[in-house]
Amino acid sequence: MPFASDDDYGACRLLHRKHGTTYFLASRAFQEPIRTYTDAVYGFVREVDEWVDNPGGMDASQIQAAIQDYRDQLSASLLGECPKTPVLRAFVDVLIETSIPMDEPLCFLDAMEMDLTLHRYQTYQNLCAYMRGSAASVAIMMCYVSGTIPTQDMASHAESLAYAMQMTNFLRDIPEDADRGRIYLPIEDLNRFQVEEDEILQGQFSDRFKYLVEYEMAKTRQLYADGEAGIPLLPKKTQKAVTIARILYGQILDQLANQDCNPYLGRARTTKGQKLAAIVKYGVLGKRLA
Repeated sequence: MPFASDDDYGACRLLHRKHGTTYFLASRAFQEPIRTYTDAVYGFVREVDEWVDNPGGMDASQIQAAIQDYRDQLSASLLGECPKTPVLRAFVDVLIETSIPMDEPLCFLDAMEMDLTLHRYQTYQNLCAYMRGSAASVAIMMCYVSGTIPTQDMASHAESLAYAMQMTNFLRDIPEDADRGRIYLPIEDLNRFQVEEDEILQGQFSDRFKYLVEYEMAKTRQLYADGEAGIPLLPKKTQKAVTIARILYGQILDQLANQDCNPYLGRARTTKGQKLAAIVKYGVLGKRLA
């Protein structure tokens, strides 16, 4: 028997619309029930991400306890116990309906827990280990939501696209992450361009920092190219939405380049015109945008 009500799915949709404007717009190109399933997956990852990034009055131990409670509720739900929160009720129903492997949401929760204590990544490989949970796990879940069990090739391309989008977030959010004491750019890359951690934490822009950002952007564009190559492997009915997300997120990177690679000039984001162009080109106007 399903756990979630229409109101539970509505709560997920509101979270998606409020916090994930680019993803929300792209997801409206999905047919039902994939569109609603996507809202539930986003709601699950966003709720936990908000605890970690905007904890309010919670300290690290309380956030860790909340994440552990989510793990416990996920496990109990498979034994028939109804989750406590609207978002988790909706997500568990989707998890069961689409046969998402439990390893993927647990991998995501592991990454969120890492953010509580790990604020530097020595190498790009170290960063990828984090992104496997924070980004690739969501991409793999979306493959199942789309109605397919991902092949190794499909999963590899999905991982690349997820890493590209995550790296885009890291690059545009350098100032916000620095305010939280976090630096997601690999320390080995900072050393390559002789950029000190304190320069990033203090918001100091220099030619050295610009070259560092350009270097990371080039890697990210290659990830986008590899990820895009996997879109034809997805079910045809889902390709339009994924393409919109890829295009709009890639344009965020373009906007950062237009700022001379300086994230301190303002948060790079897609314009209303770019979003409208995507809506018109891919026929999302007839979809429900509310």
